[in-house]
Amino acid sequence: MTETGEPRHQQLARNVNELLGELRVAQAGVQILFGFLLAVAFTGTFRDASGFEKVLHLVTVLFTASATALLTAPAVWHRVLFRAGRRTQILRVGNRLVVAGLVCLSIAVTLTVALIVKVIFGPVLMAVFAIFVGSLFVVLWFLIPRKL
Repeated sequence: MTETGEPRHQQLARNVNELLGELRVAQAGVQILFGFLLAVAFTGTFRDASGFEKVLHLVTVLFTASATALLTAPAVWHRVLFRAGRRTQILRVGNRLVVAGLVCLSIAVTLTVALIVKVIFGPVLMAVFAIFVGSLFVVLWFLIPRKL
């Protein structure tokens, strides 16, 4: 029995289900962002973008692809390993993968905002907005939870 009064195997099953449920939220955001970034690359305006803007776009796509891989890995691991009774490993490694995926997602969203602001308003406001959005993610996702 665990501290919650449930058998260990039930707690592990519940924790895996909670992890997979949380991933559904993050994966939706990644999919929308990835679709947007892929569509942008095929526009006429993108062909006229500066070299810096194209590199920034590519880096953003790479962070989004990394977020996709990291955030989908626990679901795949669950499918591959759950019958082997390896829920403990799925949870331990899956948690790390999810946190890494969320870091990549926060960077990808920050860079997407930076790219949009750069195209519309220029490099100075790009830096201001990138710092603001990046800070928002750090504070809301990582600092505040540690204070609770």
